[in-house]
Amino acid sequence: MALLERVSTLVRANLNDLIDKAEDPEKMIKQVILDMQNQLLQVKTQVAIAIADQHVLDRKQKESEEKTAEWTRKAEMAVDKKQDDLARAALERSVSYRTMAESFERQVADQKQQVENLKSALQKLAQKLAEAQAKKDVLVAQHRRARAVSKANDAQFATSEHSTAATFDRMKDKVRHSEAVSQATTELLQDDVEEQLAALDKQDKIEKMLAEMKAKRG
Repeated sequence: MALLERVSTLVRANLNDLIDKAEDPEKMIKQVILDMQNQLLQVKTQVAIAIADQHVLDRKQKESEEKTAEWTRKAEMAVDKKQDDLARAALERSVSYRTMAESFERQVADQKQQVENLKSALQKLAQKLAEAQAKKDVLVAQHRRARAVSKANDAQFATSEHSTAATFDRMKDKVRHSEAVSQATTELLQDDVEEQLAALDKQDKIEKMLAEMKAKRG
């Protein structure tokens, strides 16, 4: 059953491993416990249904056995009265009910096994839930302590001499980079001005040549 598979997964799950891998351990703990509580409720319901089904099958098996005995007696009575045809019909009914009784007997055995499996799953899940609830506060406290220590270490590192020197080095690099960019921009602007002046000079020469050519041609 899918339900037993889900319960088995929850029972096998290592709570400590789940907490270690979680991004938010406190939320993870609450979610695991909620899942266990939901599954526990479902298993309880399934156990009750399975037990009720077992009672129904038990009753049907007994009824079939009673019918088997009843039709066997009727067959015996028909034989006593030399009514072979009636005896055969009664025996046929008796055999039919015996077959049904045997089928119900097998179903009862299977149902009992299912009930036991569900009860075992219910017990294991209840133990796992109790364990998770007992560990919850401890795990949350451990996680909070670890987080506080981590933040304290980060703060201490941020104010250390090494960190300060690294910060100044980064600032120096930024200043040098800005200076280099400014210098490159200035050089580009100078190049651009020189190019414009050269273009004007070239244009003046072309205009003079054109004027001279017009004068000669005129």
